Amino acid sequence: MTRSPYLQEGLAFVDIETTGGPAQRASITEIAVVQLDESGMREWSTLVRPESRIPEHIERLTGISNDMVAHAPRFEEIANELFDLLHGRIFVAHNARFDHGHIKAAFRRMGVTLRPRVLCTVKLSRKLFPTERRHSLDHVISRHGLQVENRHRALGDARVLLRFWNFLHLHFPAWRVNDAVRGLLAQATLPPYLNPADIDALPDSPGVYLFYGENDLPLYIGKSTRLRTRVLSHFSGDHGNDRELSLSQQVRRIDSIQTHGELGALLEESRLIKELQPTHNRLLRRNRELCAWQLHYDLFGEAQLRLVRAADQSFDPTQGIYGFFRSRRAATTRLYDLCTEHRLCPPLLGLEKHTPGLCFNHQLKRCEGACLGREPNAVHAARLESALASLKIQSWPYEGPIGIWEGPALHVVDNWCHYGSVSHPDEVAGLLADTQPTFDLDSYKILARLMAEHTIVRFDTLTQAVCHGVPPIQ
Repeated sequence: MTRSPYLQEGLAFVDIETTGGPAQRASITEIAVVQLDESGMREWSTLVRPESRIPEHIERLTGISNDMVAHAPRFEEIANELFDLLHGRIFVAHNARFDHGHIKAAFRRMGVTLRPRVLCTVKLSRKLFPTERRHSLDHVISRHGLQVENRHRALGDARVLLRFWNFLHLHFPAWRVNDAVRGLLAQATLPPYLNPADIDALPDSPGVYLFYGENDLPLYIGKSTRLRTRVLSHFSGDHGNDRELSLSQQVRRIDSIQTHGELGALLEESRLIKELQPTHNRLLRRNRELCAWQLHYDLFGEAQLRLVRAADQSFDPTQGIYGFFRSRRAATTRLYDLCTEHRLCPPLLGLEKHTPGLCFNHQLKRCEGACLGREPNAVHAARLESALASLKIQSWPYEGPIGIWEGPALHVVDNWCHYGSVSHPDEVAGLLADTQPTFDLDSYKILARLMAEHTIVRFDTLTQAVCHGVPPIQ
């Protein structure tokens, strides 16, 4: 084998097997290290007892059963020996973020910091074989005819990495391999399957970024006022977040959309998440059950509540809208809680059947007896309005659509619905005519919070926009 300058520092080819659980739990079931340096090659491996059972499909894949690890040492028992095997060496693994992330997290739980230089052989394969599309370990083994035994066992896979290293030095000039390794060790820790050009193409300006996985599956959508910096922060963490670790293993492509500021980025992020439904976004999902309580008074002055769909509301100042709630059940539960807190009468609000002359809540001293005539309706109604005050939805403060200037972009909004953005007021009429947005709670919250920070444009007609000095929302 051609001499490598990295032999003096020493290499540690590492592979682990796990239960399939997150790095932040003790899920490692086997670890193997193959050391290579100027004095030769040495192998070490051990089973590890995880804190949870190995799922059946993982048993079938690796051949490691729950019986095999039942009496294996815990990670803490082999930690000192493993640390000595890795310390001061270049940590080499295939999709190194996974193996390194699990081992680093296991040491962290013990209060030990492990910070080796890390070389990912997925990235090394991509660097030296740029015309090949796939660089999984199975593809590397098949493409280069590497000998393998005990695939999906830690020592078997660690040996394959050593053979791949030797293969590279037999088929490339030493300087070519050394330059590739040097470049990868100097790079920020990017996901193994991500093209660095995707990062280079990102502007460091406001906008939205989109992570895609295999088959262009949307994985995650985020926003930032500095796109490139924010994207890099996903991959420069200390493996302390299982979601970030999982995301880095799946991402294959990054796209971005520039905006002119934070407001545009927030609105675009909310829209895209609902449209594309990325798998890693838990918040800002579309909710078709969104509803609210509407308060009105009948001819006798009695307060009446009815549950209404958020999408059907005009948010007129004369309407009393309170909420919002993700479901009918959530709305009913919250109203019951208010009844308990403020001694309101559930039958009078339509939450329970009203039996004339009888109120169990009053007997239990949970209401003031408005349904029995022992409290004036006006008093009960006033207490109800007071109880609902914290849930009141802000009415739409303008007559018709408005525009919100953000740099050269004009965000068009009506009735808390975002229609889109244009670059000139003359384009507003077409946008209003061609777009039919529905009410969205997240957009409402964004607009209610940030509108006051921007210049507002009021449109006198749908065909012409005229700027007026409209006071911002307080």
